Amino acid sequence: MKKKNDLKILKFPNTVGQLERQVEAILFAAEEPLDVESIQEKLKTKTNIDKILTSLENQYKNRGINLVCIAKKWSFRTASNLSKFMNLQTFTKKKLSKAAIETLAIIVYHQPVTRSEIEEIRGVAFATGTLEILLELNWVRPAGRKNVPGKPIQYCTTDDFLSHFNLQKLSDLPNIEELTSAGLIDNANIDTSIFGTGKFYKEQLDVKKENIYSNIDDMLSNTLKSEED
Repeated sequence: MKKKNDLKILKFPNTVGQLERQVEAILFAAEEPLDVESIQEKLKTKTNIDKILTSLENQYKNRGINLVCIAKKWSFRTASNLSKFMNLQTFTKKKLSKAAIETLAIIVYHQPVTRSEIEEIRGVAFATGTLEILLELNWVRPAGRKNVPGKPIQYCTTDDFLSHFNLQKLSDLPNIEELTSAGLIDNANIDTSIFGTGKFYKEQLDVKKENIYSNIDDMLSNTLKSEED
């Protein structure tokens, strides 16, 4: 029987050297594999980089990501036995065109709204892909057909739109008075009876109703207190 003192216990270091942490951070943030000279240059100090790299390589060899050296360049890679679980995803950031931004704004404040109504408000015809990119982003979705000749499709915003712009509800958006005071629109040329219709307008009405009811509650409470006195 082996004595307790004979048992080999694998001990991990409680602390990691500062230079080792710096090398780890440099490799993690690098957009491409780095050679020893590049790492040395970023550290701005002379040290045994090979020893640090070997230490990090050993620490990560049984982890989900490994530190590997290919063609004398070092980088973190998904462990080879886990690569089958990974899907390569590429994200490309694109700026919305002015036409797409205007179209989104019209849908936000006039929803549900048809394609022809958007063109009428903007004063120009749709460019190719303007509405489609908003649909692809899932900020806009079809919302049934309007009950007019031709039954055109109507469009409205989605929950993803609210989430992206950190909104709880559409009525959190600035109303016509706030937009005017900020100098973003000229309400002299806007028909306020149609600005902000659909879901946005309904939410505004709901807010007003809630305010009315709260005022009534306050009035009744004050009346009851007066009668008790």
